[in-house]
Amino acid sequence: MTNNVDLELQELETINIPLIGEPAPAFEAPSTKGKIKFPEDYKGKWVVFFSHPADFTPVCTTEFISFQKHYDEFKKRNAELLGYSVDGVHSHIAWVKNIKEKFGVDIEFPIVAHPKIAYLYGMLHPSADDSHTVRSVFIIDPDGKVAAVLYYPLDNGRNIKEILRLLDAIQLSYKYGRATPANWPENEIFGDKVIVPPADSLQKAEENEKNFECKDWYICVDENPNK
Repeated sequence: MTNNVDLELQELETINIPLIGEPAPAFEAPSTKGKIKFPEDYKGKWVVFFSHPADFTPVCTTEFISFQKHYDEFKKRNAELLGYSVDGVHSHIAWVKNIKEKFGVDIEFPIVAHPKIAYLYGMLHPSADDSHTVRSVFIIDPDGKVAAVLYYPLDNGRNIKEILRLLDAIQLSYKYGRATPANWPENEIFGDKVIVPPADSLQKAEENEKNFECKDWYICVDENPNK
């Protein structure tokens, strides 16, 4: 007999990858913190939604511990963490309890469980593994739209500080209309300064050169507005 989950999966003929600027796919799923209705439950907040290949695996365990240790930093940025793998919610609960027992770390953010999510978010890459999700990260803005997408291979853990850095950069761009250079806020040329949108007319180019620090008409920087 075919259950509702099987029917839902049959409807997903291809693996979708949400694109930057698109609405993040909606879903309802059980989690270690109860039922999650996304994105409604996170309205007005940034969300860092990330997948891991499987519960009770070493790299994933180190990542979850690191995400938890940085959880307060995400909260300071009005951001919530949301984890996922194709394992069931009972496995998630057992894994969370194991992390608490073996490492003394209490995973406070929810881990959702529903196989459909892996297809909605393009988390299954068959050439890498046909049953385990790769390490994907979706930064989703308070309006429920995808702001950034990152993919990591199964064997290599993520740098959580880099995800925080990217979140800072995106939030700055959203708020102030400024871009951030490579390695910001530690760029080799401009330090923590931010990039002014390039001029789209001769008049604007001349104005930018008068008002900002410019290496040339197309690359001008302003002070970091978050200072």
